[in-house]
Amino acid sequence: MLEYVPVHGSRRDLRIPKVATHQRNLSLDFRHVTGSSGPPAGCGHQRNRSLDSVLQRIPEDMTPTSPEGAPLRMPMEVPAPRLALPPEVPAGSDDSGIHTPPDGNDEERPPPLAAARSRESLDSGNPEETEKPPDPPDTVQPITNDVPATNNKDSLLRLFESELFDMNMAITYLFNSEGSGVQSYLANKLFSFRHEDVDVYLPQLAIMYIEMSDVADVLRPYLVHRCKQSADFSLRLAWLLTAFGGDSKKSDAAKLRDSILAEEIRLPARRGHHRSQSDASALRIATPSGRHLGDLASGRAFDNGCLCGEQCSCGALRLAPQIQFLTALTNIGRRLAGVADKERRKSKLRADLAALNLNLPARVSLPLHQRPHYVLRIPPCAAALLNSKDKAPYIIYVEVLETDGHEPLPPRLLPPAPPAPHSPPIRHTKSEENLVPEWPSLSLYSALDDVDNGDCWSHDDVDLGSNYPTRAPAPDCLSQMSGVSIASAQSTSSCGSRESMAVGAGEVRRRLVDATAAPPPNAFRHDPADPSALALKESWESKLSRIRSSSPYGSLSGWRLLGCIVKVGDDLRQELLAAQLLRRLEAAWRVERVPLRLHPYEILCLDRECGLIQPVLNSVSLHQIKKQSGRSLRAWLELEHGPPNSEGFLSAQKNFVESAAAYALTSYLLQLKDRHNGNILLDSTGHIIHIDFGFIFSTSPKNLGFERSPFKLTQEFVEVMDGEGSDMFNHFTMLILRGLIAARKHCDQIIDLVEIMRMGGQLACLRSSNSVSSFEARFHRGHTEKQLQVLVERLVRDALHSPSTRLYDNYQYYTNGIL
Repeated sequence: MLEYVPVHGSRRDLRIPKVATHQRNLSLDFRHVTGSSGPPAGCGHQRNRSLDSVLQRIPEDMTPTSPEGAPLRMPMEVPAPRLALPPEVPAGSDDSGIHTPPDGNDEERPPPLAAARSRESLDSGNPEETEKPPDPPDTVQPITNDVPATNNKDSLLRLFESELFDMNMAITYLFNSEGSGVQSYLANKLFSFRHEDVDVYLPQLAIMYIEMSDVADVLRPYLVHRCKQSADFSLRLAWLLTAFGGDSKKSDAAKLRDSILAEEIRLPARRGHHRSQSDASALRIATPSGRHLGDLASGRAFDNGCLCGEQCSCGALRLAPQIQFLTALTNIGRRLAGVADKERRKSKLRADLAALNLNLPARVSLPLHQRPHYVLRIPPCAAALLNSKDKAPYIIYVEVLETDGHEPLPPRLLPPAPPAPHSPPIRHTKSEENLVPEWPSLSLYSALDDVDNGDCWSHDDVDLGSNYPTRAPAPDCLSQMSGVSIASAQSTSSCGSRESMAVGAGEVRRRLVDATAAPPPNAFRHDPADPSALALKESWESKLSRIRSSSPYGSLSGWRLLGCIVKVGDDLRQELLAAQLLRRLEAAWRVERVPLRLHPYEILCLDRECGLIQPVLNSVSLHQIKKQSGRSLRAWLELEHGPPNSEGFLSAQKNFVESAAAYALTSYLLQLKDRHNGNILLDSTGHIIHIDFGFIFSTSPKNLGFERSPFKLTQEFVEVMDGEGSDMFNHFTMLILRGLIAARKHCDQIIDLVEIMRMGGQLACLRSSNSVSSFEARFHRGHTEKQLQVLVERLVRDALHSPSTRLYDNYQYYTNGIL
């Protein structure tokens, strides 16, 4: 066994007397290379930085020897890791990565930048609890002549320092390695990766931090460092530790989570910043305060009271506003679940969102969107309830302002109070005058269910200031969702003044007739049993133009519209794992140049029973298509894209085959269940997209085990491919074969992700003892390509003629009304 070598320590044997400085590292004796005359010029006392030229002349297969000629065995597992340093800082090591002990006169030099960064990464966030590098071991194993072990060590080091070493390999070695030296090296290696690459595997890092105490010790410096730098990373890590952590409050994971949420881990205040702020304190009306956080009736539920700008030095809470914003969204879902009637549920959703809008804009964001932004407004009537029998998931569209974090918030603009019957026109004004308008009751929104209140907002007399560039508002776009928008007509007098005028009842009636007289053949109608159909069918471009033209913030150049699904009462941790596996499969097919198309979407777990989901834009379910149109799948594609020989239909057919083959293979590998037509989407370009991965591997709905088919392949799918035996059908089969061959080349990395997530028994889909081994077996690594071809043809045949698919579809129709 190779002994533990500390990351920041030296490798001196404390029991051996110190020899002369120029002889203490025998591995640096190059007399056998340069001759007996000694090292070349320039390789004297400063050899730790000047021997690079000599090392370059040593063949790679030559093992350094001692003066007696015996090969040396370094008493360690791997060399001490080198942190990523700026180019101007010398690394302090030769090309082999072996760090030599300091010279005698090096003790008077200031510590290099690498040591300073190492100490910073070990900071726990509390100055009094700063961790120190471990002391060097008291004993050193004797030098042996184990040349093969040395070669293995050199090969591992060469791999770690090569350009091919990426974050996926780092996670794999960090999980499988049992040596403390390797684990410490890899944990320090995280500092050299891009933050985006590390964040992809944040669930695995959180699981290892919870379940592997030795890995947790080496991961803590990196996690603390990132938490200090980013509030978004802090929240993501805290939510994952909450979702996957146990009930023990004394565990290291619970302590780290509590420290993050208590905001004990944060960047220090900038020097002098607080002093300059206190000098101007007399100009402030009130001191910063977060006493209104979470109080939706205050109008400042997401305001922490900080006015510092770029970097806070007043001690205001930086995470609490974001937590309160997402808590308000999830609380809406919890309250909606207690309302049985769908129409009443829709009215309550809009009323709750209207109350939440009283506290916006605010310095909060949607974590699904990576670019920095502020939330401006959530149009209540653009929200929609999604189909669910027992729960109340809903989709919202959020207006945000993309920013680099320095701009102030725009002034708060609220819609006018709902007009009373037969009341005169109401002048549109800035709502800063009416921060909390005197509305009779928020329930009045229930009387306006068919009216988009967002269209009642106006740009009249609004000046957002010179901090934001503006653009001309987009022209009004008639909504496909409501069929009509109540707009205000503006008249311009000879002197250039404008007045807002209300549209009369006759004009509204005329527009209703014009909008409903000749609907497009592929339009959806309002369905009380499925209120989300209209919202999802409307194209994203039309929705964006309509909401922006009616928004008081639409003239801002940084204005964006984002979608978000809020789901409460479901365990999204399995969906999170499935999304990761889809991305790994998609990456493998992209590298191997296999034209298979998946559509993984973002999942954010807030805890074990709620979270946020990124919606799939411009897509509707197969159930909605069949119910709204009454047509078959091929007939619908012909209606949307043209006749069978047209370019539009052929392109949609190609997209359908490539995506159907991708999800067929994915369904086989992951054993996806609950594949009814409500969980399969079709987008506007013909791609098939599967959603809702709550049942994978060894689980099925209510453990009924209806679905025994390798994947879902119906006669309707085959009809889109021109029938069984056609060129497109054969292309479908060949794509599955090529995808399986490509996926098994990368299956080790994919399987390791599942193995990590299996620790702790948190996921129901991985509680079976053979779930991972069965997953590995489905890659068929021992088969030849000819055997794989026979296997794929059998899978396609079994899926097409499987009675379990028809049985499950019938079960969903009779129990849930899903076509």
